[in-house]
Amino acid sequence: MQSATLDAYLNTYAGSDDPVRLQIAGTIRAFAGAAVQIRKSINEGALGAAFASSRATYSADGDAQKELDVHADNRFLDAARQAGIAFYASEELPGPVTINTQSDIAVAIDPLDGSSNIDTNVSIGTIFSILPSAGDPEATFAQTGETQLAAGFFIYGPQLALVLTTGSGTRIYVFSGRLGTFVEAYESIVIPKSAREFAVNASNYRHWDEAVRLYVDDCLAGSEGPRGEDFNMRWIASLVADTYRILSRGGVFLYPGDGRRGYSSGRLRLVYEANPIAMLIEQAGGAASDGLTRILELVPHDLHQRTPLIFGSCKEVETIERYHSDPSSIADRHPLFANRGLFRT
Repeated sequence: MQSATLDAYLNTYAGSDDPVRLQIAGTIRAFAGAAVQIRKSINEGALGAAFASSRATYSADGDAQKELDVHADNRFLDAARQAGIAFYASEELPGPVTINTQSDIAVAIDPLDGSSNIDTNVSIGTIFSILPSAGDPEATFAQTGETQLAAGFFIYGPQLALVLTTGSGTRIYVFSGRLGTFVEAYESIVIPKSAREFAVNASNYRHWDEAVRLYVDDCLAGSEGPRGEDFNMRWIASLVADTYRILSRGGVFLYPGDGRRGYSSGRLRLVYEANPIAMLIEQAGGAASDGLTRILELVPHDLHQRTPLIFGSCKEVETIERYHSDPSSIADRHPLFANRGLFRT
């Protein structure tokens, strides 16, 4: 039996008499079209005009911009205008853009997540959150992630794929060049509750707080350590790629805050990175936390607010939270692991 297309799913989801759902479906369709065009630009690589070297500019969030960042933002802003949403908030812009105040929905977006990987041919993506309009931009983007109506990301990798939730499970669609449309590859993703694989940038070990160090030490100690199990470590340094892997085969992702200047609250943005990822993960049966609090319960106080982010298999996220709140409850700690970790001397 032929798999369903994204259009077919959106037609069923929207129906014919729900104006909000019709707007959400129209926005996702417009974004899917923009993603196909961006994929073409990415495929041209250094031969294309949109793939130029770093610009001498920075995003509103302080990150260095490349031509492709700006190109992607322009594409998605055009798509948002086509869809007629109320407000468009982007990592690349200092503040929201008002498009149509009569619309019931707004979008927060990271147009090109993983920009540092552009030149290295590693998978990059676009992360978006669809929220109800609260009448003005400030109130709209100050809502918690629990209010999200839909969320998703496009990943520009070996396949162009869309990971999507509209609040009833997480689905994956892959773009078919033969059919010219997105086709459902996985109808209902379920993340295993337990994990033996974790993703973290271990080069920052010396900057982490004790809870994160203990967790990583215990994982690396394997079956002989307090966890009593062997773990694998992965780190792609691309949020969409690490998320896609966890959705595909389980695991847990950590980007904690640390002791470096500007990193105390983490580096990932709450409104347009952590919230949509958290919604996708929860809809797949996983969990997402800042180490102590569920991500979707955090109240944004700034559009570009940063947050620590831990997500993936729910039991492992709960374990990491216990390392933060009560590490002594994890296991009877052998003196070797209580006093020094594998990285410490």
